[in-house]
Amino acid sequence: MSEHSKRSVVVERTGSGQFVATNTRGGSISFDTADGDQDTGFTPVELFLAAIGGCTAVDVDIATGRHAEPTRFSVTVAGDKVSDDLGNRMTNLEVVFTVTFPDGEGAERARAILPRAVRTSHDRLCTVSRTVEVGTPVTTTVADA
Repeated sequence: MSEHSKRSVVVERTGSGQFVATNTRGGSISFDTADGDQDTGFTPVELFLAAIGGCTAVDVDIATGRHAEPTRFSVTVAGDKVSDDLGNRMTNLEVVFTVTFPDGEGAERARAILPRAVRTSHDRLCTVSRTVEVGTPVTTTVADA
């Protein structure tokens, strides 16, 4: 591993059930624990789904976008949250691309490579979904405060 392979974020509590994650470049995103109808904030599970969708969307956009600008590019990521003998987790994860291109030669090429781009992202490129599929262990520790 190189010095440039390390990735990290810091998650800090900002209030009861409210958090902000900050990356090393200073970007941040807030999230919370509420699931109610009035709350519009993302939960950690929704961020997880967004990470899968965002990662694969970037891969596919790079591959197809060099040929044509899409008129629609949407990725829906869904799954079932379960609690069983293995603990809380997501199952039945599904990623669905809805991508359309205008008419034209470049668009025909983009449409033709779309299925391969989605497959390549899933099988090799998307770090987030690859990490889930491979089953990378997560270690936890408590730092001295």
